[in-house]
Amino acid sequence: MNTLHHRHWPPHVPLHLTLPQTSLFYNAEVSAARFPDKPFLLFYDTPVTFAQFADEATRLAGYLQHECGVKAGDRVLLYMQNSPQWVIAYYGILRANAVVVPVNPMNLTDELRHYVHDSGATTIIAPQCLFANLEPLIGDAPEQGIRHAIVATYSDYLTRPSPIPVPDFVTAPRRTFDLRGVTAWRDALASGFAPGPLTAGPDDLCVMPYTSGTTGKPKGCMHTHRSVMSTLVGGNVWFGASQDSTSLSVLPLFHVTGMQGGMNGPLHAGATIVLLSRWDRDAAAACIERYRIGSWQSISTMMVDFLSNPKLAEYDLSASSGVRGGGAAMPDAIAKKLKTLTGLDYVEGYGMSETIAATHINPPQRPKPQCLGIPVFDLDARVIDPASLQELAAGETGEIVVNGPQIMQGYWRDPKGTQDAFVELDGKRFLRTGDLGHIDEDGYFFMTDRLKRMINASGYKVWPAEVEALMYRHPAIHEVCVIGVRDAKRGETVKALIVPAAAYRDTLTADAVIAWAHEQMASYKAPRIVEFVMSLPKSGSGKILWRKLQEDDAARNGG
Repeated sequence: MNTLHHRHWPPHVPLHLTLPQTSLFYNAEVSAARFPDKPFLLFYDTPVTFAQFADEATRLAGYLQHECGVKAGDRVLLYMQNSPQWVIAYYGILRANAVVVPVNPMNLTDELRHYVHDSGATTIIAPQCLFANLEPLIGDAPEQGIRHAIVATYSDYLTRPSPIPVPDFVTAPRRTFDLRGVTAWRDALASGFAPGPLTAGPDDLCVMPYTSGTTGKPKGCMHTHRSVMSTLVGGNVWFGASQDSTSLSVLPLFHVTGMQGGMNGPLHAGATIVLLSRWDRDAAAACIERYRIGSWQSISTMMVDFLSNPKLAEYDLSASSGVRGGGAAMPDAIAKKLKTLTGLDYVEGYGMSETIAATHINPPQRPKPQCLGIPVFDLDARVIDPASLQELAAGETGEIVVNGPQIMQGYWRDPKGTQDAFVELDGKRFLRTGDLGHIDEDGYFFMTDRLKRMINASGYKVWPAEVEALMYRHPAIHEVCVIGVRDAKRGETVKALIVPAAAYRDTLTADAVIAWAHEQMASYKAPRIVEFVMSLPKSGSGKILWRKLQEDDAARNGG
Protein backbone atom coordinates (compact mmCIF):
# COMPACT_ATOMS: atom_id res chain seq x y z
CA MET A 1 0.00 0.00 0.00
CA ASN A 2 1.31 3.43 -0.93
CA THR A 3 1.83 5.50 2.23
CA LEU A 4 3.39 8.67 0.78
CA HIS A 5 0.25 10.56 1.75
CA HIS A 6 0.67 9.82 5.46
CA ARG A 7 3.17 12.70 5.64
CA HIS A 8 0.29 15.08 4.93
CA TRP A 9 -2.36 13.42 7.08
CA PRO A 10 -4.59 15.88 8.96
CA PRO A 11 -3.11 16.66 12.40
CA HIS A 12 -4.67 14.85 15.38
CA VAL A 13 -6.53 12.44 13.07
CA PRO A 14 -5.72 8.72 13.51
CA LEU A 15 -4.67 6.61 10.52
CA HIS A 16 -7.06 3.81 11.52
CA LEU A 17 -10.81 4.19 12.10
CA THR A 18 -12.63 1.74 14.39
CA LEU A 19 -16.17 1.39 13.11
CA PRO A 20 -19.29 1.00 15.31
CA GLN A 21 -20.83 -2.48 15.28
CA THR A 22 -24.37 -1.11 15.13
CA SER A 23 -27.06 -0.17 12.65
CA LEU A 24 -27.49 3.41 11.50
CA PHE A 25 -30.74 3.79 13.42
CA TYR A 26 -28.82 3.39 16.65
CA ASN A 27 -27.19 6.75 15.81
CA ALA A 28 -30.66 8.34 15.87
CA GLU A 29 -31.45 6.74 19.23
CA VAL A 30 -28.17 7.88 20.78
CA SER A 31 -28.46 11.49 19.59
CA ALA A 32 -32.10 11.66 20.68
CA ALA A 33 -31.10 10.41 24.15
CA ARG A 34 -28.16 12.81 24.40
CA PHE A 35 -29.70 15.95 22.91
CA PRO A 36 -33.50 15.49 22.95
CA ASP A 37 -34.45 19.17 22.75
CA LYS A 38 -31.67 20.32 20.44
CA PRO A 39 -32.66 20.99 16.81
CA PHE A 40 -31.42 18.30 14.45
CA LEU A 41 -33.11 19.88 11.41
CA LEU A 42 -33.83 23.51 10.62
CA PHE A 43 -36.16 23.77 7.65
CA TYR A 44 -36.80 27.36 6.62
CA ASP A 45 -36.65 28.34 10.31
CA THR A 46 -38.84 25.46 11.57
CA PRO A 47 -36.90 23.20 13.96
CA VAL A 48 -37.21 19.43 14.28
CA THR A 49 -35.54 18.27 17.49
CA PHE A 50 -33.61 15.04 17.81
CA ALA A 51 -36.37 13.61 20.02
CA GLN A 52 -39.12 14.54 17.53
CA PHE A 53 -37.06 13.15 14.66
CA ALA A 54 -36.46 9.76 16.31
CA ASP A 55 -40.09 9.53 17.43
CA GLU A 56 -41.51 10.26 13.97
CA ALA A 57 -39.08 7.87 12.28
CA THR A 58 -40.17 5.15 14.71
CA ARG A 59 -43.87 5.83 14.09
CA LEU A 60 -43.31 5.74 10.34
CA ALA A 61 -41.53 2.39 10.74
CA GLY A 62 -44.60 1.03 12.55
CA TYR A 63 -46.84 2.09 9.67
CA LEU A 64 -44.48 0.58 7.08
CA GLN A 65 -44.49 -2.76 8.88
CA HIS A 66 -48.17 -2.99 9.87
CA GLU A 67 -49.92 -1.35 6.90
CA CYS A 68 -47.46 -1.70 4.02
CA GLY A 69 -46.19 -5.17 4.90
CA VAL A 70 -42.54 -4.08 4.85
CA LYS A 71 -40.31 -6.86 6.18
CA ALA A 72 -36.62 -7.04 7.03
CA GLY A 73 -34.52 -6.63 3.89
CA ASP A 74 -37.37 -5.24 1.77
CA ARG A 75 -36.51 -2.29 -0.44
CA VAL A 76 -38.50 0.95 -0.06
CA LEU A 77 -38.23 3.78 -2.57
CA LEU A 78 -37.53 7.30 -1.28
CA TYR A 79 -38.34 9.81 -4.00
CA MET A 80 -38.38 13.46 -2.92
CA GLN A 81 -36.43 16.67 -2.51
CA ASN A 82 -34.46 17.62 0.60
CA SER A 83 -36.92 18.03 3.46
CA PRO A 84 -37.56 16.85 7.02
CA GLN A 85 -39.69 14.07 5.51
CA TRP A 86 -36.72 12.83 3.44
CA VAL A 87 -34.57 12.46 6.56
CA ILE A 88 -37.34 11.00 8.71
CA ALA A 89 -38.36 8.57 5.95
CA TYR A 90 -34.76 7.38 5.48
CA TYR A 91 -34.49 6.48 9.15
CA GLY A 92 -38.06 5.19 9.33
CA ILE A 93 -37.20 2.69 6.60
CA LEU A 94 -34.08 1.65 8.50
CA ARG A 95 -36.05 1.30 11.75
CA ALA A 96 -38.34 -1.11 9.87
CA ASN A 97 -35.18 -3.18 9.19
CA ALA A 98 -35.62 -2.41 5.50
CA VAL A 99 -33.37 -0.98 2.77
CA VAL A 100 -33.55 2.60 1.49
CA VAL A 101 -33.59 3.03 -2.29
CA PRO A 102 -32.99 6.76 -2.86
CA VAL A 103 -34.27 8.07 -6.19
CA ASN A 104 -33.37 11.34 -7.88
CA PRO A 105 -36.55 13.49 -7.74
CA MET A 106 -35.75 14.73 -11.24
CA ASN A 107 -36.55 11.28 -12.65
CA LEU A 108 -39.80 10.89 -14.56
CA THR A 109 -42.23 7.97 -14.82
CA ASP A 110 -40.31 5.74 -17.24
CA GLU A 111 -37.10 6.17 -15.25
CA LEU A 112 -38.93 5.55 -11.98
CA ARG A 113 -40.47 2.38 -13.41
CA HIS A 114 -37.02 0.77 -13.66
CA TYR A 115 -36.29 1.44 -9.98
CA VAL A 116 -39.62 -0.11 -8.99
CA HIS A 117 -39.20 -3.26 -11.05
CA ASP A 118 -35.47 -3.80 -10.54
CA SER A 119 -35.49 -3.26 -6.78
CA GLY A 120 -38.72 -5.18 -6.26
CA ALA A 121 -40.02 -2.38 -4.03
CA THR A 122 -43.78 -2.27 -3.44
CA THR A 123 -43.75 0.81 -1.20
CA ILE A 124 -42.70 4.36 -2.08
CA ILE A 125 -42.46 7.57 -0.05
CA ALA A 126 -42.87 10.65 -2.23
CA PRO A 127 -44.10 14.26 -2.14
CA GLN A 128 -47.40 15.46 -3.53
CA CYS A 129 -45.65 17.60 -6.18
CA LEU A 130 -44.20 14.44 -7.78
CA PHE A 131 -47.28 12.26 -7.40
CA ALA A 132 -48.19 12.49 -11.10
CA ASN A 133 -44.91 10.74 -11.95
CA LEU A 134 -45.58 7.74 -9.74
CA GLU A 135 -49.37 7.44 -10.10
CA PRO A 136 -49.16 5.23 -13.26
CA LEU A 137 -47.02 2.78 -11.24
CA ILE A 138 -49.53 2.30 -8.42
CA GLY A 139 -51.77 -0.74 -8.76
CA ASP A 140 -51.97 -4.51 -9.00
CA ALA A 141 -50.97 -4.95 -12.64
CA PRO A 142 -47.48 -6.39 -13.34
CA GLU A 143 -46.41 -3.23 -15.18
CA GLN A 144 -47.20 -1.17 -12.09
CA GLY A 145 -45.69 -2.71 -8.96
CA ILE A 146 -46.31 -0.09 -6.25
CA ARG A 147 -48.90 -1.25 -3.70
CA HIS A 148 -48.42 1.48 -1.09
CA ALA A 149 -47.51 5.15 -1.44
CA ILE A 150 -46.99 7.54 1.47
CA VAL A 151 -47.42 11.08 0.13
CA ALA A 152 -45.78 13.98 1.94
CA THR A 153 -46.64 17.68 1.98
CA TYR A 154 -43.54 19.78 2.58
CA SER A 155 -45.52 22.63 4.13
CA ASP A 156 -46.49 20.37 7.06
CA TYR A 157 -43.04 21.24 8.43
CA LEU A 158 -43.39 25.00 8.02
CA THR A 159 -44.75 26.08 11.38
CA ARG A 160 -43.42 29.63 11.59
CA PRO A 161 -42.71 32.51 9.19
CA SER A 162 -39.26 32.33 7.64
CA PRO A 163 -36.91 35.14 6.62
CA ILE A 164 -35.27 32.60 4.29
CA PRO A 165 -36.79 32.53 0.76
CA VAL A 166 -39.09 29.47 0.54
CA PRO A 167 -39.83 27.85 -2.86
CA ASP A 168 -43.45 27.69 -3.96
CA PHE A 169 -43.50 23.89 -4.10
CA VAL A 170 -42.51 23.84 -0.42
CA THR A 171 -45.27 26.25 0.67
CA ALA A 172 -47.99 24.51 -1.37
CA PRO A 173 -51.01 23.46 0.75
CA ARG A 174 -51.90 19.84 1.32
CA ARG A 175 -53.71 17.98 -1.43
CA THR A 176 -55.80 14.84 -1.05
CA PHE A 177 -55.47 11.69 -3.13
CA ASP A 178 -58.41 9.32 -3.29
CA LEU A 179 -56.61 6.26 -4.58
CA ARG A 180 -56.29 2.79 -3.12
CA GLY A 181 -52.96 2.27 -1.39
CA VAL A 182 -52.19 5.98 -1.07
CA THR A 183 -51.84 7.51 2.41
CA ALA A 184 -50.94 11.03 3.51
CA TRP A 185 -47.69 11.34 5.49
CA ARG A 186 -49.46 12.93 8.44
CA ASP A 187 -51.99 10.07 8.58
CA ALA A 188 -49.23 7.47 8.49
CA LEU A 189 -47.53 9.08 11.48
CA ALA A 190 -50.85 9.35 13.35
CA SER A 191 -51.76 5.69 12.83
CA GLY A 192 -50.31 4.69 16.18
CA PHE A 193 -48.52 1.50 15.11
CA ALA A 194 -45.36 0.55 16.97
CA PRO A 195 -42.65 -1.27 15.01
CA GLY A 196 -41.26 -4.64 15.97
CA PRO A 197 -37.73 -5.08 17.32
CA LEU A 198 -34.78 -3.43 15.59
CA THR A 199 -32.93 -6.45 14.21
CA ALA A 200 -30.72 -4.93 11.47
CA GLY A 201 -27.01 -5.23 12.16
CA PRO A 202 -23.77 -3.98 10.61
CA ASP A 203 -23.70 -6.60 7.86
CA ASP A 204 -27.32 -6.21 6.75
CA LEU A 205 -28.20 -4.15 3.70
CA CYS A 206 -28.86 -0.51 4.56
CA VAL A 207 -29.13 1.63 1.43
CA MET A 208 -29.04 0.94 -2.30
CA PRO A 209 -28.23 4.01 -4.40
CA TYR A 210 -28.49 3.36 -8.11
CA THR A 211 -25.81 4.13 -10.64
CA SER A 212 -25.86 3.57 -14.38
CA GLY A 213 -23.23 2.12 -16.65
CA THR A 214 -22.44 1.09 -20.17
CA THR A 215 -25.57 -1.05 -20.43
CA GLY A 216 -27.83 1.96 -19.94
CA LYS A 217 -29.81 0.40 -17.09
CA PRO A 218 -29.20 1.84 -13.60
CA LYS A 219 -27.77 -0.70 -11.14
CA GLY A 220 -28.32 -0.80 -7.38
CA CYS A 221 -25.16 -0.54 -5.27
CA MET A 222 -25.63 -2.79 -2.24
CA HIS A 223 -24.35 -1.09 0.92
CA THR A 224 -24.46 -2.46 4.43
CA HIS A 225 -24.80 -0.50 7.65
CA ARG A 226 -21.06 -1.06 8.10
CA SER A 227 -20.02 0.41 4.75
CA VAL A 228 -22.31 3.42 5.23
CA MET A 229 -20.96 3.89 8.75
CA SER A 230 -17.39 4.00 7.44
CA THR A 231 -17.75 7.19 5.41
CA LEU A 232 -20.17 9.01 7.71
CA VAL A 233 -17.95 8.48 10.77
CA GLY A 234 -14.81 9.02 8.70
CA GLY A 235 -16.06 12.37 7.42
CA ASN A 236 -16.81 13.54 10.96
CA VAL A 237 -13.35 12.60 12.19
CA TRP A 238 -11.58 14.07 9.13
CA PHE A 239 -13.28 17.44 9.44
CA GLY A 240 -13.67 17.56 13.22
CA ALA A 241 -17.47 17.64 13.43
CA SER A 242 -19.02 17.88 16.88
CA GLN A 243 -22.42 18.20 18.53
CA ASP A 244 -22.07 21.98 18.32
CA SER A 245 -21.44 22.05 14.57
CA THR A 246 -24.06 23.55 12.27
CA SER A 247 -23.86 22.74 8.57
CA LEU A 248 -25.79 23.76 5.48
CA SER A 249 -27.31 20.77 3.69
CA VAL A 250 -28.17 21.85 0.16
CA LEU A 251 -26.63 19.07 -1.92
CA PRO A 252 -29.37 16.55 -2.76
CA LEU A 253 -29.71 13.89 -0.09
CA PHE A 254 -30.40 11.14 -2.63
CA HIS A 255 -26.78 11.58 -3.79
CA VAL A 256 -24.18 9.85 -1.62
CA THR A 257 -22.17 13.03 -0.96
CA GLY A 258 -25.19 14.90 0.41
CA MET A 259 -26.49 11.78 2.14
CA GLN A 260 -23.31 11.17 4.11
CA GLY A 261 -21.91 14.65 4.68
CA GLY A 262 -25.25 16.44 4.84
CA MET A 263 -27.34 13.99 6.89
CA ASN A 264 -25.86 10.77 8.25
CA GLY A 265 -22.62 12.31 9.51
CA PRO A 266 -24.26 15.20 11.39
CA LEU A 267 -26.81 12.83 12.98
CA HIS A 268 -24.01 10.64 14.33
CA ALA A 269 -22.25 13.72 15.75
CA GLY A 270 -25.42 15.20 17.23
CA ALA A 271 -24.94 18.26 15.02
CA THR A 272 -27.57 20.52 13.48
CA ILE A 273 -28.27 20.66 9.75
CA VAL A 274 -29.96 23.51 7.93
CA LEU A 275 -31.96 22.04 5.05
CA LEU A 276 -32.71 23.74 1.75
CA SER A 277 -35.00 21.93 -0.68
CA ARG A 278 -33.53 23.64 -3.71
CA TRP A 279 -30.36 25.62 -4.41
CA ASP A 280 -30.84 29.36 -4.00
CA ARG A 281 -27.75 31.53 -3.59
CA ASP A 282 -29.49 34.16 -1.47
CA ALA A 283 -31.12 31.52 0.71
CA ALA A 284 -27.72 29.85 1.21
CA ALA A 285 -26.02 33.11 2.15
CA ALA A 286 -28.90 34.09 4.45
CA CYS A 287 -28.68 30.72 6.22
CA ILE A 288 -24.92 31.01 6.70
CA GLU A 289 -25.45 34.41 8.32
CA ARG A 290 -28.56 33.60 10.36
CA TYR A 291 -27.47 30.22 11.76
CA ARG A 292 -23.73 30.93 11.93
CA ILE A 293 -23.06 27.95 9.68
CA GLY A 294 -19.51 26.66 9.92
CA SER A 295 -19.34 24.28 6.98
CA TRP A 296 -21.19 23.37 3.83
CA GLN A 297 -20.83 21.16 0.81
CA SER A 298 -21.01 22.54 -2.70
CA ILE A 299 -20.45 21.59 -6.30
CA SER A 300 -18.76 23.83 -8.83
CA THR A 301 -21.95 25.21 -10.41
CA MET A 302 -23.32 26.18 -7.00
CA MET A 303 -20.09 27.94 -6.09
CA VAL A 304 -19.97 29.81 -9.41
CA ASP A 305 -23.51 31.05 -8.76
CA PHE A 306 -22.84 31.82 -5.08
CA LEU A 307 -19.72 33.90 -5.76
CA SER A 308 -21.31 35.80 -8.65
CA ASN A 309 -24.12 37.10 -6.42
CA PRO A 310 -23.88 40.92 -6.57
CA LYS A 311 -25.38 41.05 -3.05
CA LEU A 312 -22.84 38.68 -1.50
CA ALA A 313 -21.02 41.43 0.39
CA GLU A 314 -24.26 42.27 2.21
CA TYR A 315 -24.17 38.95 4.10
CA ASP A 316 -22.06 38.14 7.14
CA LEU A 317 -20.29 34.93 6.19
CA SER A 318 -17.65 35.14 8.91
CA ALA A 319 -18.83 31.99 10.71
CA SER A 320 -18.04 29.84 7.68
CA SER A 321 -14.89 27.86 8.32
CA GLY A 322 -14.96 25.30 5.53
CA VAL A 323 -16.38 24.56 2.11
CA ARG A 324 -15.95 21.13 0.61
CA GLY A 325 -17.39 18.90 -2.05
CA GLY A 326 -16.77 16.65 -5.01
CA GLY A 327 -18.47 15.25 -8.07
CA ALA A 328 -16.48 17.46 -10.44
CA ALA A 329 -13.25 19.41 -10.16
CA MET A 330 -13.61 22.99 -8.95
CA PRO A 331 -12.25 25.35 -11.64
CA ASP A 332 -9.06 27.04 -10.47
CA ALA A 333 -10.42 30.54 -11.10
CA ILE A 334 -13.46 29.84 -8.90
CA ALA A 335 -11.35 28.35 -6.09
CA LYS A 336 -9.14 31.47 -6.15
CA LYS A 337 -12.18 33.75 -6.08
CA LEU A 338 -13.52 31.84 -3.07
CA LYS A 339 -10.18 32.28 -1.31
CA THR A 340 -10.07 35.99 -2.10
CA LEU A 341 -13.63 36.72 -0.98
CA THR A 342 -13.85 34.44 2.07
CA GLY A 343 -10.33 33.31 2.91
CA LEU A 344 -11.46 29.69 2.55
CA ASP A 345 -9.95 26.87 0.54
CA TYR A 346 -12.27 24.56 -1.35
CA VAL A 347 -11.49 21.05 -0.10
CA GLU A 348 -12.18 18.48 -2.79
CA GLY A 349 -12.90 14.80 -2.37
CA TYR A 350 -13.59 11.81 -4.59
CA GLY A 351 -15.99 8.92 -4.34
CA MET A 352 -18.73 7.01 -6.12
CA SER A 353 -22.13 5.50 -5.40
CA GLU A 354 -20.23 2.21 -5.23
CA THR A 355 -18.18 3.61 -2.32
CA ILE A 356 -21.01 5.50 -0.54
CA ALA A 357 -19.09 8.79 -0.85
CA ALA A 358 -15.43 9.47 -0.25
CA THR A 359 -12.48 7.20 -0.82
CA HIS A 360 -10.16 10.21 -1.15
CA ILE A 361 -10.30 13.64 0.51
CA ASN A 362 -7.81 16.48 0.51
CA PRO A 363 -6.23 17.22 3.89
CA PRO A 364 -8.01 20.42 5.07
CA GLN A 365 -4.70 21.94 6.15
CA ARG A 366 -3.01 21.24 2.80
CA PRO A 367 -5.50 20.87 -0.07
CA LYS A 368 -4.40 20.83 -3.68
CA PRO A 369 -6.59 22.28 -6.47
CA GLN A 370 -8.28 20.00 -9.01
CA CYS A 371 -7.12 17.08 -6.89
CA LEU A 372 -9.03 14.00 -5.72
CA GLY A 373 -7.18 14.07 -2.41
CA ILE A 374 -5.43 11.32 -0.47
CA PRO A 375 -6.80 7.87 0.45
CA VAL A 376 -8.82 8.00 3.66
CA PHE A 377 -8.83 5.63 6.65
CA ASP A 378 -7.91 1.99 6.01
CA LEU A 379 -8.18 2.42 2.23
CA ASP A 380 -5.79 0.72 -0.17
CA ALA A 381 -5.87 2.82 -3.35
CA ARG A 382 -3.63 2.00 -6.30
CA VAL A 383 -3.07 3.00 -9.89
CA ILE A 384 -2.78 -0.01 -12.19
CA ASP A 385 -2.39 -0.77 -15.86
CA PRO A 386 -5.98 -1.53 -16.95
CA ALA A 387 -4.86 -4.38 -19.19
CA SER A 388 -2.01 -6.09 -17.28
CA LEU A 389 -3.34 -5.10 -13.80
CA GLN A 390 0.24 -4.31 -12.75
CA GLU A 391 0.65 -1.50 -10.22
CA LEU A 392 2.21 1.63 -11.69
CA ALA A 393 4.75 3.98 -10.17
CA ALA A 394 4.00 7.52 -8.99
CA GLY A 395 3.52 9.83 -11.94
CA GLU A 396 2.32 7.10 -14.32
CA THR A 397 -1.28 7.16 -15.52
CA GLY A 398 -3.52 4.13 -15.06
CA GLU A 399 -6.84 3.03 -13.60
CA ILE A 400 -7.60 3.91 -9.99
CA VAL A 401 -8.67 0.85 -7.96
CA VAL A 402 -9.73 0.84 -4.31
CA ASN A 403 -10.14 -1.63 -1.45
CA GLY A 404 -11.65 -0.55 1.86
CA PRO A 405 -14.55 -0.74 4.30
CA GLN A 406 -16.76 1.65 2.26
CA ILE A 407 -16.88 -0.52 -0.86
CA MET A 408 -20.27 -1.95 -1.86
CA GLN A 409 -21.05 -5.65 -1.71
CA GLY A 410 -21.89 -5.63 -5.41
CA TYR A 411 -24.69 -4.68 -7.80
CA TRP A 412 -28.23 -5.77 -6.94
CA ARG A 413 -29.32 -8.80 -8.99
CA ASP A 414 -26.40 -8.31 -11.39
CA PRO A 415 -23.69 -10.94 -10.82
CA LYS A 416 -22.04 -10.23 -14.19
CA GLY A 417 -21.85 -6.50 -13.49
CA THR A 418 -20.46 -7.25 -10.04
CA GLN A 419 -17.83 -9.59 -11.44
CA ASP A 420 -16.71 -7.00 -13.99
CA ALA A 421 -16.52 -4.28 -11.34
CA PHE A 422 -13.93 -6.02 -9.20
CA VAL A 423 -10.42 -7.40 -9.57
CA GLU A 424 -8.31 -9.41 -7.12
CA LEU A 425 -4.84 -8.07 -6.31
CA ASP A 426 -2.59 -9.57 -3.63
CA GLY A 427 -5.51 -11.59 -2.31
CA LYS A 428 -7.72 -8.50 -1.86
CA ARG A 429 -10.87 -7.48 -3.75
CA PHE A 430 -10.49 -4.09 -5.43
CA LEU A 431 -13.22 -2.01 -7.04
CA ARG A 432 -12.32 -0.83 -10.53
CA THR A 433 -13.38 2.83 -10.61
CA GLY A 434 -13.07 3.19 -14.38
CA ASP A 435 -11.27 6.49 -13.77
CA LEU A 436 -7.75 7.07 -15.05
CA GLY A 437 -5.38 8.98 -12.82
CA HIS A 438 -1.94 9.24 -11.30
CA ILE A 439 -0.29 9.75 -7.91
CA ASP A 440 2.04 12.69 -7.40
CA GLU A 441 5.23 12.79 -5.32
CA ASP A 442 3.22 13.59 -2.15
CA GLY A 443 0.80 10.68 -2.55
CA TYR A 444 -2.11 12.85 -3.75
CA PHE A 445 -4.35 11.37 -6.47
CA PHE A 446 -5.33 13.23 -9.64
CA MET A 447 -7.83 12.12 -12.29
CA THR A 448 -6.81 12.58 -15.92
CA ASP A 449 -9.45 10.74 -17.97
CA ARG A 450 -12.07 8.00 -17.87
CA LEU A 451 -12.11 4.44 -19.05
CA LYS A 452 -15.86 4.35 -18.58
CA ARG A 453 -18.22 6.18 -20.87
CA MET A 454 -19.73 8.85 -18.66
CA ILE A 455 -20.56 12.57 -18.77
CA ASN A 456 -20.12 14.72 -15.66
CA ALA A 457 -22.61 17.60 -15.96
CA SER A 458 -22.51 19.88 -12.92
CA GLY A 459 -21.58 16.91 -10.74
CA TYR A 460 -24.47 14.78 -12.02
CA LYS A 461 -23.30 11.57 -13.67
CA VAL A 462 -24.93 11.06 -17.07
CA TRP A 463 -24.57 7.67 -18.73
CA PRO A 464 -24.88 8.01 -22.52
CA ALA A 465 -26.19 4.49 -23.05
CA GLU A 466 -29.14 5.21 -20.75
CA VAL A 467 -29.93 8.45 -22.60
CA GLU A 468 -29.62 6.71 -25.97
CA ALA A 469 -32.00 3.95 -24.87
CA LEU A 470 -34.62 6.56 -23.98
CA MET A 471 -34.05 8.56 -27.18
CA TYR A 472 -34.59 5.54 -29.41
CA ARG A 473 -38.25 5.71 -28.38
CA HIS A 474 -38.63 8.78 -30.61
CA PRO A 475 -40.14 7.60 -33.92
CA ALA A 476 -38.04 10.07 -35.95
CA ILE A 477 -34.66 8.85 -34.61
CA HIS A 478 -33.00 6.18 -36.70
CA GLU A 479 -29.65 6.18 -34.90
CA VAL A 480 -28.24 8.26 -32.07
CA CYS A 481 -24.94 8.66 -30.27
CA VAL A 482 -24.67 10.71 -27.07
CA ILE A 483 -21.35 12.33 -26.17
CA GLY A 484 -20.01 14.78 -23.60
CA VAL A 485 -18.81 18.18 -24.74
CA ARG A 486 -17.17 21.02 -22.85
CA ASP A 487 -19.44 23.59 -21.22
CA ALA A 488 -18.25 26.74 -19.45
CA LYS A 489 -20.83 26.50 -16.65
CA ARG A 490 -21.62 22.77 -16.29
CA GLY A 491 -18.08 21.48 -16.99
CA GLU A 492 -19.53 19.06 -19.49
CA THR A 493 -22.91 18.90 -21.14
CA VAL A 494 -24.87 16.37 -23.16
CA LYS A 495 -24.84 16.36 -26.96
CA ALA A 496 -26.77 14.00 -29.24
CA LEU A 497 -25.68 13.21 -32.79
CA ILE A 498 -28.74 11.92 -34.60
CA VAL A 499 -29.37 10.17 -37.89
CA PRO A 500 -33.05 10.96 -38.58
CA ALA A 501 -35.37 8.31 -39.97
CA ALA A 502 -35.80 8.81 -43.72
CA ALA A 503 -39.38 10.09 -43.48
CA TYR A 504 -38.38 12.84 -41.03
CA ARG A 505 -35.13 14.14 -42.51
CA ASP A 506 -36.66 17.36 -43.78
CA THR A 507 -38.95 18.09 -40.83
CA LEU A 508 -37.16 17.09 -37.62
CA THR A 509 -35.66 20.03 -35.72
CA ALA A 510 -33.12 20.18 -32.92
CA ASP A 511 -35.46 22.22 -30.72
CA ALA A 512 -38.20 19.64 -31.12
CA VAL A 513 -35.87 16.80 -30.10
CA ILE A 514 -34.56 18.73 -27.10
CA ALA A 515 -38.10 19.56 -25.94
CA TRP A 516 -39.19 15.93 -26.38
CA ALA A 517 -36.15 14.66 -24.46
CA HIS A 518 -36.95 16.90 -21.51
CA GLU A 519 -40.38 15.25 -21.31
CA GLN A 520 -38.88 11.75 -21.29
CA MET A 521 -36.01 11.97 -18.80
CA ALA A 522 -34.52 13.95 -15.94
CA SER A 523 -33.47 17.38 -17.19
CA TYR A 524 -29.78 16.90 -16.38
CA LYS A 525 -29.68 13.86 -18.70
CA ALA A 526 -31.55 15.45 -21.61
CA PRO A 527 -29.34 16.66 -24.50
CA ARG A 528 -28.72 20.39 -24.53
CA ILE A 529 -27.19 20.20 -28.01
CA VAL A 530 -28.48 18.21 -31.00
CA GLU A 531 -26.65 17.77 -34.30
CA PHE A 532 -28.09 15.90 -37.28
CA VAL A 533 -25.71 13.74 -39.33
CA MET A 534 -26.05 11.49 -42.35
CA SER A 535 -24.37 8.53 -40.63
CA LEU A 536 -22.41 7.52 -37.55
CA PRO A 537 -18.95 5.92 -37.73
CA LYS A 538 -18.88 2.25 -36.75
CA SER A 539 -16.34 -0.43 -35.93
CA GLY A 540 -16.00 -3.65 -37.90
CA SER A 541 -18.42 -5.29 -35.50
CA GLY A 542 -20.98 -2.54 -36.03
CA LYS A 543 -20.47 -0.65 -32.77
CA ILE A 544 -20.81 3.13 -32.97
CA LEU A 545 -17.42 4.76 -32.37
CA TRP A 546 -18.54 7.19 -29.68
CA ARG A 547 -15.01 8.08 -28.57
CA LYS A 548 -14.05 9.14 -32.11
CA LEU A 549 -17.14 11.34 -32.30
CA GLN A 550 -16.30 12.89 -28.94
CA GLU A 551 -12.67 13.52 -29.90
CA ASP A 552 -13.66 14.95 -33.29
CA ASP A 553 -16.14 17.31 -31.66
CA ALA A 554 -13.53 18.46 -29.14
CA ALA A 555 -11.00 19.09 -31.93
CA ARG A 556 -13.52 21.16 -33.92
CA ASN A 557 -14.67 23.20 -30.94
CA GLY A 558 -11.42 23.57 -29.04
CA GLY A 559 -12.50 21.29 -26.19
